[in-house]
Amino acid sequence: MTRIDDLPVRDELRGQSPYGAPERDAPVHLNVNENPFPLPEPLVSAMAERVREVAAGLNRYPDRNAWELRAGLAGHVTRAAGHPVDARQVWAANGSNEVIQQLFQAFGGPDRRALGFEPSYTMHALIARTTGTAWISCPRDEGFGIDLRAAREVLGEERPHLVLITSPNNPTGAAVPAETVVELYEAAQEARPCMVVVDEAYGEFSDRPSLVPLVEGRPHLVVTRTMSKAFGAAGLRVGYLVADPAVVDAVQLVRLPYHLSSVTQALGLVALEHSDTLLAYVEQLRTERRRVVGELTAIGYDVDASDASFVQFGPFADTHRAWQAVLDHGVLIRDNGVPGRLRASVGTPAENDAFLRAARAVRKERTAGAGTPR
Repeated sequence: MTRIDDLPVRDELRGQSPYGAPERDAPVHLNVNENPFPLPEPLVSAMAERVREVAAGLNRYPDRNAWELRAGLAGHVTRAAGHPVDARQVWAANGSNEVIQQLFQAFGGPDRRALGFEPSYTMHALIARTTGTAWISCPRDEGFGIDLRAAREVLGEERPHLVLITSPNNPTGAAVPAETVVELYEAAQEARPCMVVVDEAYGEFSDRPSLVPLVEGRPHLVVTRTMSKAFGAAGLRVGYLVADPAVVDAVQLVRLPYHLSSVTQALGLVALEHSDTLLAYVEQLRTERRRVVGELTAIGYDVDASDASFVQFGPFADTHRAWQAVLDHGVLIRDNGVPGRLRASVGTPAENDAFLRAARAVRKERTAGAGTPR
């Protein structure tokens, strides 16, 4: 059989694997940070009716600028962040991953560099590679925070064109303070005009306010967000950014025409119309997160502070073996490659109960095994 490497693919793609979490059969899946609550029936009915309306016009291309959806997103962000946002400051695409890819296409590319603080969201480095952008990794400190002194040194030496900051950070969980983002933004501008992108995919789950207000007066700052997590609409694939209108203009230079279907735009608007109902689940997940953190700690695990819809915990001498042990108890979680740590999404109360039983059993098995960490 012909393999990928037998094809004339770009050198940097040889030997690589597609991004994605391992898929395994298990009664409980807590590995990809989905909102575990299905959409309520009234919303499902409203979406079905809206699709019927849109279907009559599917012979026509969608609004390539998605103005109505962007206006709806601007209104949502204005209310959520407590800061006025205009539709001209918002751009939407198929998930925040496509938004970030478009930012790399516009501001990265060959002979350009992007910097991120790792461990963090692995798609940032992968998007850098697929756009021909050199990737620079700045390690986080032992507590998974950003060492500002080290960051300043790397920024001065590497002079990147893009800086990625994930807040709350995936997979470690903690949000980045606003003052840290401001300091990084200012340091990044000292060497050259540099775009600073704050990935706020899990922002609604944090007790800290959104970083969207920082965009004002900072034309090189971008905040990306998504409807996949807090809105429980991962299958809808709507992500967006908030930035200076000039950034939106720049991104439109690289976007594909009609990239958001009429159905996607219509369903995104329906979800926004029901935002109060959907975002009510966020508080339930916050409550469950606190419970999971408390019980994992009581079991004897070291749990990292989390502002997101997941928790990272350990330590494990062999993370893959520990991951398999949890899976053997019927719960699929995530090994993100962070030494000594695993990550579990916060699920429904029943799912979290199953996870905690598995975590307790694995801990007991480890203790019974002559204290050998698994």
